[in-house]
Amino acid sequence: MRAARRVGEGTRAPIVAPLRTAAQTTGSSNTRRKRSPGGVSGSLPSSKWGPEYIPKIDGAARPVTREITCWYILTSMARTQHPSIFDDVAALPQPARDLVELGSRIPSSVRFGVSTWTYDGWTGDVYHRAYRGAQPARRLEEYARYPLFRTVGIDSAYYDPPSEEVLAAYARSLPPGFPCVSKVWDRITAKRIDRVSNPDFLNADLFKEAVLGPYARVFRDHAGCFVFEFQAMRGKDRPEPAAWAEELDRFLRQLPRDFRYAIELRTPELLTEGHGAVLAAHGVAHVFNSWSEMPTIGEQLELPWTFPAGFTVARGLLRPGRRFADAVKLFEPYDRIREPQPEVRQDLLRVVAEALRRRIEALILVNNRLEGNAPGTIRALAAALTGDES
Repeated sequence: MRAARRVGEGTRAPIVAPLRTAAQTTGSSNTRRKRSPGGVSGSLPSSKWGPEYIPKIDGAARPVTREITCWYILTSMARTQHPSIFDDVAALPQPARDLVELGSRIPSSVRFGVSTWTYDGWTGDVYHRAYRGAQPARRLEEYARYPLFRTVGIDSAYYDPPSEEVLAAYARSLPPGFPCVSKVWDRITAKRIDRVSNPDFLNADLFKEAVLGPYARVFRDHAGCFVFEFQAMRGKDRPEPAAWAEELDRFLRQLPRDFRYAIELRTPELLTEGHGAVLAAHGVAHVFNSWSEMPTIGEQLELPWTFPAGFTVARGLLRPGRRFADAVKLFEPYDRIREPQPEVRQDLLRVVAEALRRRIEALILVNNRLEGNAPGTIRALAAALTGDES
């Protein structure tokens, strides 16, 4: 089952033929998935408006007219050019002293961050400027100033690989060396897309050209790790563990060694020693994930092979057993912690403790759907780690 998307992330064009190259993948299609704030939804053409595009305004489909085109352009300008007294980053309020002090006590090899950062519910805590819509690059300027954040998850890359222009905008918003954990396009990791067999599953050439290429050219300084997220494989789509290990090994052999990679499984049956041996052979990390259908992070820690690389990744996403859609209903607008998860917190801290013992870097990412407010969860983790709980 595919993970639920955030509202407004749009829909995917159906798979109609194998994608041989990045040019065929990204250049031949005339649509790209866009998040569409402000009441407009749909797939925006990558170059210009066309007669085939019918936007939805206030939930109703409307034919394209000159008036609607002008309306969209004007409202888009309003979103992107909205003035603020904090347009200059230097004019932003200084971070709270207690957060600065707490952040200074976190070991340098421990990097806390969140999976996706464009949430209005964090206004007053992480964000102090007024934003119209997502504005991910502009929000990153404030995000990176937050004293407890040392990494960030680019989860939107799962649905479309970011362009060089997008990555360059992110790079301009980040301090030098700030590492990002980027999900890999699901065209490479999904056995099926919208129930259609995916001919590009584990296509190393497509990954290198369409995903890795832009990062190598404009975002290398921030390419902390690429996460290959493999959704649950069921029925005839689920390989035997030995066959899976062989298939993954063939794929990883083809990847450049000057980037870091991590594998996130959501099929418990594939968490075998053979899988772990493949990760160790290629220096690829296991992703400890708290997810609805996975063993707890604590149970994953009991497996002998789950630290196969010179770094580790953990993602606190959902309470085990809880569906994504249910968490969204419970926790939106993500402005405060609504349901603490002490077991998940303790498991994440165990990952950190083991990473410190091994003297390796730990990238610890938290999602709003775990407790209701990812920054609050990270504050609690940092306080527990440093003995600053009150």
